[in-house]
Amino acid sequence: MKRLRLKMILLVPLALFGLVYIAGALTLAMKDDAIAVFEQRIANHETIAIFGATGTAGDGILKAALANPEINKIHVFTRRVTPRIEAGVDSGKVEVTLHTDYLDYSSVHEQIAEADAVYWAIGTNSIGVDEKTYGMIHVDFPARFVDAWTTASDKPDLSFHYISSSDISEESSAMWAREKLRAERTLFELAEGTVLRVIAYRPDYIGPTDEEAHLGQDLIFWFFAPVGAAVRAEQIGQAMLEVTARGAEFKNGDKLATRSIVRYSDAYERR
Repeated sequence: MKRLRLKMILLVPLALFGLVYIAGALTLAMKDDAIAVFEQRIANHETIAIFGATGTAGDGILKAALANPEINKIHVFTRRVTPRIEAGVDSGKVEVTLHTDYLDYSSVHEQIAEADAVYWAIGTNSIGVDEKTYGMIHVDFPARFVDAWTTASDKPDLSFHYISSSDISEESSAMWAREKLRAERTLFELAEGTVLRVIAYRPDYIGPTDEEAHLGQDLIFWFFAPVGAAVRAEQIGQAMLEVTARGAEFKNGDKLATRSIVRYSDAYERR
């Protein structure tokens, strides 16, 4: 009897979780909320810049950008190169600038002035990182860049695409959640009254590209994806390209959660 009771205690929560999971997956699968294919004039974004191309999300953004025929030049600002960056250089599409000080862009004004859109994927895990350092990387780095970019550029329309995170709040007990929200607000405020639009992307779990993912990461992705809580890094890149192409359809301060990222990625693939 005791064993039966113990089994019930263990199995009931699992069964309830299974039912909720299945219901969530079915609800998402039945949603007919696909975004219409964009058939208007594509906004000018022949030259883009990517920061953080060596990381999980950045690698996916670079992969998507390399496959996009509308993009002629990709400026990659990085401390080191990867096989994908090297392949991009060999293709003639990527121009690498080795950059180490992300609080100072005075030496790269010429390169950043060429960019029509910037995709920002620089970040670090919060584990073992103090709040000051985390804030410098996630807030000060992009804020200094935006200030330098808007000063250097004379283009009439600019867009900055920032990878933030889901579940962020100033009331959160997690330092990273408060800092990511501070980053968004800082960037939105910097863009107010300028030709710049800052778009924040708030994904849940980010699955690496096929070339970079290991079995454990694939299992996590396929567990969360059916309920809309995971997105591939390449999908983020495709969504960014689609949002950029749609131009003024988006305004400064817009935010895209995981489901929206997937929908715009899908619209991009159907275009």
